[in-house]
Amino acid sequence: MLIKQSTIRKSKKKINQTTRIDSNAPKGQSDAIDVVAKFGAKADADPSAFKDPNWVRFYSIENFKMSGGGIFDGQGSIAYEKNTCDNHEFHSKLPVVEALVESPNTDGIHMGKSDGVNIIGFDIKTGDDCISIEDGTKNVDIKEVTCGPGHGISIGSLGKFQNEEPVEGIKVSNCTITNTSNGARIKTWPGEYPRIEESKVKLSNISFKNIRGTSALPEAVKFICSGYSPCQNVELADIDIKHTGAKPATSQCLNVKPITSGKLNPIPCSSPVPKTPSATA
Repeated sequence: MLIKQSTIRKSKKKINQTTRIDSNAPKGQSDAIDVVAKFGAKADADPSAFKDPNWVRFYSIENFKMSGGGIFDGQGSIAYEKNTCDNHEFHSKLPVVEALVESPNTDGIHMGKSDGVNIIGFDIKTGDDCISIEDGTKNVDIKEVTCGPGHGISIGSLGKFQNEEPVEGIKVSNCTITNTSNGARIKTWPGEYPRIEESKVKLSNISFKNIRGTSALPEAVKFICSGYSPCQNVELADIDIKHTGAKPATSQCLNVKPITSGKLNPIPCSSPVPKTPSATA
């Protein structure tokens, strides 16, 4: 990878021909790193040129900050062609992340095992989750993000592997989500260890507050929780989501008894849950 004239301010060194910035310091002792991505980066168009599956990787670093306005061009239209996939493009002009709507597995921002991350003021347009959060992540503040098209802002999927770490302290506020298959959601895998049909992931202390908007489907709000581990302490307050079609918006609940307050549209748990609930992208 080549980041033209970008610098790590602490060391005053230019970053050239590298894909990784790692810290091996013990937790709590790593130095602050401030990357100024002013001119951006361009990936090698040949995927076989990468010795590491990650093009740009920041790993095990505390107090990390990236700023600038440079374009990170993955040259997806060329790379996908070499991989015999459909042609897609991916590029990011900080704080913009963009990929074609039909491009698979193009999460705008994907994180796991992270603490104290702030995502502020991004414009994300992808073919997958705008933001996805996996296990071991805590104390994340997402605000003033514009998301869409894509699959929305997601926690998960969780529960695929053994010994996953908890996710906690995730806050999403003042965001605009448009033309997406989902809004804000939490998604889990079916049970694996031992193999059971329902998820073993415990979901608790979750709040959905002050949400306004429309839904292309009548099922505007869905809480399909596991019978093995029902959702606990789920709060709904001041929600107004209208169906864009002729039918009114509905809400489905399974294995959850939400705590409600304020104006609520649709009425919580107002619609029966199908025997086989529909999945979302």
